[in-house]
Amino acid sequence: MGWRDHLDAGTESVVLPWTGGHTLFSASCVYRLDTTPSEFGWYRFAIRSGSRRSSVPGFRPTATDPQPVDPVPSMLRHVVAGYLVGDRLVVDDARIDPDPRRIVEHSERAHILPDGLDRFARVRAGRVSPDGPLVFLEPAFPLGPEEDVLNAFLEGRHHVEDIRGVTPALDAAFRMEIFWRDEADRRRREIERRVAEEQARLAQERRRRELVERLGDGAGRREMAREDFAEAAKAALVVGGAEYLDHRGIGHGEWAVKYRVDGQRLECVCDTNLQIVDAGICLHDHETDERGDTYFTLESLPAIVRQATREGKLVVWRHV
Repeated sequence: MGWRDHLDAGTESVVLPWTGGHTLFSASCVYRLDTTPSEFGWYRFAIRSGSRRSSVPGFRPTATDPQPVDPVPSMLRHVVAGYLVGDRLVVDDARIDPDPRRIVEHSERAHILPDGLDRFARVRAGRVSPDGPLVFLEPAFPLGPEEDVLNAFLEGRHHVEDIRGVTPALDAAFRMEIFWRDEADRRRREIERRVAEEQARLAQERRRRELVERLGDGAGRREMAREDFAEAAKAALVVGGAEYLDHRGIGHGEWAVKYRVDGQRLECVCDTNLQIVDAGICLHDHETDERGDTYFTLESLPAIVRQATREGKLVVWRHV
């Protein structure tokens, strides 16, 4: 029966496997599918009549109203056997590249696979037409070493060279399963690393928000300085009515801080507790020969600068 016969009978139907798309292949005809099923499987399709158009070049009869049916194995021809790797079939006589990442070049997707197939299952699959998709037919008789290869996989081995009777197709299936397992482990570790990093980042952000909320408090500014010195220095200088410009680490837990007070730029050195180590201006008591730098903090130093400026006694040692 040809496709013209299908078209001449308005109530004709055809049973075919559907594996996606709007084209159906039978042994003698290609149908246009106007309604797709919800999942891959075997269906009975009604054939819409249209024999008067059958002479139009390229015309395809329309299949519609898919109804699920049991598989019809006898329709599958051009049968091949081999080993499944996921949903890829490596046929028995395939010439296999040793690189498992090139498995796609030496295998073909098999459709409508049943549940419960084990790794390294040997199966038979066929096509309704030479150009149609490969569809699962039935389990194939094992050749012998399949169970030993499965045990090698479960034991975490990376080769089956010592197992007798392993065909190139089975060896390729084993290498591909190992590759996928290793890739899955690598991706899992990568995901775990990213999750840990994200959790650490979120925890740091929460900590930072808490510290920012406490920047109005001296203890909060000093705690922030151990995590973000720039933010702590900005907040400390604002207390003294000065503007933070920049800072750099100079070793031994000390920081050179550039700031601006009433239009003049100055620099001082403080430690992580915002305690002044070198005020950058003269704070020397000539009567006692004592330096007063360490009496001040980054919050209080701007007020000293203003006082010395008003009194005309400002002497700058660290010019910016």
